[in-house]
Parts: sequence; C-alpha cells; structure tokens
Amino acid sequence: MSHAGAPVGGLLVLVDPVARRLDGESVRIAKDVLSAGAAAKICLPDSQEEFARALARRGHRQPVIVGDDRALVRAVGLLYRERALGEGALALVPVGPVGSLGLAGSLGVPLSAVSAARAVLDGTVRMCDLLVDDSDGVVLGALQIPPVRGIPRPAGPSVWSAYRSLVRTLVRPVAAGSGGGGGAGGSGAHHRLRVEADGVLLADVDQPVEDVSVRTCDDGGPAEVVVRTGGGPAGSTVTARAETVTVSGADFRYRADAAMTGPVRRRTWTLRPGAWTLTLPR
Repeated sequence: MSHAGAPVGGLLVLVDPVARRLDGESVRIAKDVLSAGAAAKICLPDSQEEFARALARRGHRQPVIVGDDRALVRAVGLLYRERALGEGALALVPVGPVGSLGLAGSLGVPLSAVSAARAVLDGTVRMCDLLVDDSDGVVLGALQIPPVRGIPRPAGPSVWSAYRSLVRTLVRPVAAGSGGGGGAGGSGAHHRLRVEADGVLLADVDQPVEDVSVRTCDDGGPAEVVVRTGGGPAGSTVTARAETVTVSGADFRYRADAAMTGPVRRRTWTLRPGAWTLTLPR
C-alpha cells in the first residue's frame, strides 16, 4: 500500500461469474468505486477456468475478488497451490446472498459493496491463518464433519436445484429404519472415526462420533478442535488446540468453509499461521 492507501501496482478486479449473474447492480457499484480510486483492470471471466487464468496473469496488481465466500476460497486456494500467497494482500468485495457471505463477515469484510470497495482503496492489511490439507485444499475459517443425518446434498446455485430436491423427497419417502443421511460411518447414525490432534488421540473408531469441527483462532494460536462423541445424555465433548489434525476411518464428508467435500477415508489438516493477508477497513 502507498501512504495514500491506494495499492501501488494497481488492481486486478476479478468478478466471479455467479456474482455477475445474481447481482449485477452491486458488481457495477464495486467496479465504479474501485476504478475511481485506483488504476483497475476489470476481468469478467465466464467460468472458473477463466477465473484461474486471469488470476495467474495478475502481474504486480493486487487481486480484488468480487463475489461470495466460495470465490474467495477459490482464489486463496489457487494462490496457495501457486505458492504465491506471500506476494501481497488479497481483497474481497462481497456480492451474493447473505447466506453465502458468512465467511466474509467473520473475517471482518464489510458486506456492503460500497464500504468493501472503499476498504480496498484505503484499508489496512491483516495477516490470516490458513488450514491446509494433504490434498492441497485450503480452509480459511472452519471445517466440520457434520452429523450423519445433518449432511446436506451439495448446494446448487439455482432455485431449480432446490425444486428437484423437493420433488425427490415427495415422490420417494425415506423408509423407516433406514438410518438417514447415508454413507458416512456405515452403521447407525454416527461416524466411526479416529481423530488425532498433534498426535493426541481424541476419539477412536470404537466409539460413535457425532461431529468434528476445526477452526482457526483470532488469537494467532493453534486451531481449536471440538469432537462430540456418543449422543444424548451419554454424549461428551472433547476440545483441544492443535497445529495438525488427522481424521481417519469409514468414509466421511466434511464442510470446508462453504463447500462440502468427500467422501474420503483419511484427511490431515495443518495450520499455516499468517499464511495469507486480507485488506480490511482501518
């Protein structure tokens, strides 16, 4: 950043295709504010592949993502795999339904397009922790292995997806005693997982696991790990702070920030303190 606050090398404004389709007015406002305050190259990719190519060709410009949580996570993931997260700060102008901006809000990004765009121009940079898994996936805020019956179908971007899901529910009711939520854990309504935090065993496959969550912490310390076992009155909760978390066992799915992933049988997440930087209001 220069002393005046404007990014020295100019801006690369990457407008996520979904944001452009859902809220063209907010996208226009963001482009106008950013272009008025700095030298800005506007990119309007039509696909995730074009988004990735434009980001890779950013040069010395500061990337500004105009989109929702998924767009931000995608950008951080691309830069991580390029080993380029340390080159400079990212910025986000959140555009999308409120339900798709929870991560942005938790990071301190204003949810107003005008306020967020102004923060890009005169804000300050904050170092943020990152969770990285053994398949090069990234988690900016939190991951969760949800309860078996609570595992949702992958969210679609349209009302049509929800309509089809409702039709399937109406025409094919779930049979009694089917165990719900299918898949993860393979028996009953609980996961059968081994959970280790920095090598310390928190749960093993011989005890039912309700859910697991891991999140980065604002205090800059190790990630917080919470494991709920059993269920009902006999259930218990185990918490720990750790830099490495390994989960293994029967097939399980997990939510990393805004996206569901899996099924997998083993995954290790490692904390990378201060791995990326985000421009936020002063």
